[in-house]
Formats: sequence, C-alpha cells, structure tokens
Amino acid sequence: MLCGAVLSALLTQPVFAQTCTPALSASHLVAAGKFQMSINPTLPPQQYVDDKGEIQGLNVELGRAIARKLCLEPVFVRMDMPPMIPGLRTGQFDAINTGLFWTEERSKMLYMVPYAQQALSVYTLPDSPLKPTKFSDLAGHVVGVEIATYQERKAREINEQLKAQGMKSMDFRTFTTVTDTSAALRAHQLEAGINIDETATSLADRGIVKIWLHGLDGTDITFAFRDKALAEAAAQALTELKADGTYDKLFTKFHMTPLKTASFGIRGPGPQ
Repeated sequence: MLCGAVLSALLTQPVFAQTCTPALSASHLVAAGKFQMSINPTLPPQQYVDDKGEIQGLNVELGRAIARKLCLEPVFVRMDMPPMIPGLRTGQFDAINTGLFWTEERSKMLYMVPYAQQALSVYTLPDSPLKPTKFSDLAGHVVGVEIATYQERKAREINEQLKAQGMKSMDFRTFTTVTDTSAALRAHQLEAGINIDETATSLADRGIVKIWLHGLDGTDITFAFRDKALAEAAAQALTELKADGTYDKLFTKFHMTPLKTASFGIRGPGPQ
C-alpha cells in the first residue's frame, strides 16, 4: 500500500505492449514487469504537469526510455519530496526520479546513479529593489526555497558561513513547490527565491522573475534505487541511451546540462 503522502494514484500510462523479456526478475522489483518511479512533477523542465494534466519533462522521458531498455512497464507514483527516501527504503516503489542531488550521506543510504548536472540560481521579481550580485547580498532578507531539497540544504550551509563572518541571517521561508514559492514572491511575502538553474530559467522565460545569480554550487543529480541490480541495469541503459543518441537529444530538447561521460554507474557505496 502506498504511503499517505502520495498525491495521486499511479499515473495513467500508455498501454504497454511487452514484446521482450524483462531484464530483471521479480525479486528485484516491487511488482514483476514494472519499473515504479516516484516523481514530484513541480519542477519544469525536469518534471511538470502540462495543461492537459499529463506529466512531462526530461525525467519523465528519460525514465520511460530506461524502462524500454529494461523491457519494463514505466509507472510513475506522484508524491511530495520529503517522504520519497523513506518510501524507497521501505520498498514502496523501485526508484526516485526527481533529479535527487547526490550527497555522500545519501550515497550510503541508496544506490545513486548520476545522470545530469545542476546548479542554483538566485532571483527576485523583475521590479524588485533588491538586486543581489553575490550570495551575501541576501543576508538579512526574506528568501523562499523548497523544503527538503538540495537548494534548501545548500542555502542554509551558505547562510551559516555568512553568519560566521558576522553577517545577518537570511530569513528563510520554505514551501512544498516552486509554484507556492512563486506565488509568495508575487504576493511580496518574499524578497528573493533560490532554485535550480533550469527551474529559475523557466520562471524568467515567463517574465515572472529576474535571475541575478546563476550556476552556483553545481552538483550531480541522480536516479536513486533500493536494489543494486536494478541500479546497475538502469546505469547500463543510460550508457546505451548515450551511445544511440537518445540521451543527448533529450537534454537538448529540455535545455538541461548533461554529464560529460560516455558511461554511467553507481556513485558511492550504497546502503551500509
């Protein structure tokens, strides 16, 4: 039974016609023949819901491409970010497909396969009097960030460094989604926001925000797995997608930053 944090039932998928033999036995999967991925479709262009209510984005198409390589049916479980790691570890789904940032701590809890690079942007409303040209310009200001994300963790780390230098603390306000953060910014409840580059760019392209800082503290983003054999099979699928050109085409389509590698694999020791 899926945890109560699931926002909706398993998202409707196109009819899956199995014409090959699954690469993994049922012992490596939550359900035989299915590749179940948790996803939080609130971060365009990685993952989002279009005006027809259908999920779209790089992670969606990449997840489906991996599933095809493994001859498994792709199934997306739509839910909030905070319960994803506990949900994966307790076997409620097979993988986290949200662009989970790699950290050493997480790499000891999960099997993490890096597949892209991301960094952080700082932005304000276009007509804001606040015009930050460095992170320290946010000291003492009200800043919005999504809860339980890499951007929150990194922003708080930087904030502690600024405080150690005698600067005022940022006044963080946390939100579940970028939509909530943007709404608070437009309501002048925030002075600035921090998010991943691609999401900030999508907001700027729509005229919602002005980006002042871009490309800060870049790091790997990953697919995360509970089963090592599945993680290794997915990494091999990514390597094949790179070789046949699918990987690069998807990254070009969604204007995201690919890894500069010809092969993929698990980074870190995995569960201890």
